[in-house]
Amino acid sequence: MNLQYIGLKEINGPLIFLNHVKGISYEEMVEIKLDNGTTRHGRVVEINGDLVAILVFEGTQNLSLRNTTIKFSGKAMEIGLSENILGRVFNGLAEPIDDLGPVYVDRYFDINGSALNPVARVYPRDYINTGISSIDGLTTLIRGQKLPIFSGSGMPHNDLAVQIVKQAKLSDQRKEKFAIVFAAMGVTNDVANYFKKSFEEAGVSDKVAMYLNLADDPIIERILTPRCALTAAEYLAYEKDTHVLVVMTDMTAYCEALREFSSSKGEIPGRKGYPGYLYSDLASLFERAGIIKSAKGSITQIPILSMPNDDITHPIPDLTGYITEGQIVLDRELQQRGIYPPIGVLPSLSRLMKDGIGSGYTREDHQPLMNQLFASYARVMDARSLASVIGEDELSPIDKQYMQFGRLFEDHFISQGHKNRTITDTLDLGWRLLSSLPKEELDRTDEMVLNRFYDHEDAVNFFNIEDQIIINELKKEGK
Repeated sequence: MNLQYIGLKEINGPLIFLNHVKGISYEEMVEIKLDNGTTRHGRVVEINGDLVAILVFEGTQNLSLRNTTIKFSGKAMEIGLSENILGRVFNGLAEPIDDLGPVYVDRYFDINGSALNPVARVYPRDYINTGISSIDGLTTLIRGQKLPIFSGSGMPHNDLAVQIVKQAKLSDQRKEKFAIVFAAMGVTNDVANYFKKSFEEAGVSDKVAMYLNLADDPIIERILTPRCALTAAEYLAYEKDTHVLVVMTDMTAYCEALREFSSSKGEIPGRKGYPGYLYSDLASLFERAGIIKSAKGSITQIPILSMPNDDITHPIPDLTGYITEGQIVLDRELQQRGIYPPIGVLPSLSRLMKDGIGSGYTREDHQPLMNQLFASYARVMDARSLASVIGEDELSPIDKQYMQFGRLFEDHFISQGHKNRTITDTLDLGWRLLSSLPKEELDRTDEMVLNRFYDHEDAVNFFNIEDQIIINELKKEGK
């Protein structure tokens, strides 16, 4: 039997407090009836003895301490799901906002997900092709992985998110179902419209379920948005055997809402004012990615976060890096030079890519190519540091060749614009770039692989006339 409580003890911002309450549970949904007959909804966010704190979704304006009626539902928040969610647009509470009517519901699911036995997990193997060379070639996204993108204020992470959604596909030719769940938190109206318009123009809307939380929406909706999106992804993956890519932007807006929410509850703040449970809260989202034995589908996550002041040691990217399996870092210097996507190669990594590339997945030369590109580009950074001290003209001939390789690598490999490259195009381009260097410098690759893919003449002919002249002159100077 559900009891109704009349009257409130206290109202504090978006929170209302009741005392003498028994038999309720944390995160239980609440129906709030005002004295004018209108109804609002809330969620139990804190229980201290018989004192209960409830977060009101629609805000606490015009609530009465005396005449407000509270009714507890006895269950956590649930959303109705079916395969019809693909091609639809929802708000942060999973309510349709695309004027296409309600969604036919197959079943209702708790937004907090089901407990997952770690033993049931399967190690991620196959990769997802994003069509972006610096990701596919150097920080490969593996199916079932969680690989965040670390961005900054004013960086083109929204453009990158759209490009990934438009181009992402499964690596193999098997006819398996693939879908994308896109969650945006704290975005402005023009950004939300940009996302919707871009997906429609690219013709990918029918495979995307969008959950949009706008900047002027309540903070509780921002906190629930990723949970609703991940619940939809779990339904598609584990109930409908679909491989799902979840793109969530911007996790910084989510964490800011969590900090504001924690402050309103009077909790003791941690680093930079964020709650002490920020790590476990983020883990409760990110750990919902993966593959389990009992399902043919999978969930892969790309959470995007903007680092305040480009500080990678800030609590949000810092804790995210502990939970996830690598990161893709956007470089502001590359962006200022007009390079898109401005992905910083050296600080980026994918910890699971070693088992999802190579023969049977991408191509047998992928691993040695990646190792050599990383090593050669690191040598470029050393040469640039030296040039900043003594000047580029005083560099040794081989350092000058590395400087030219660095320019070619950034202009042709990293900077690809909005092109969609296959994994074969990416690997072939990588070898052409390496072939602009002397063969004896490529010491991170096997001799057999090097003999097969190294072709200096092909590299010279591939680049424009100005680059060809520089490559040949540097080669002569080196001799």
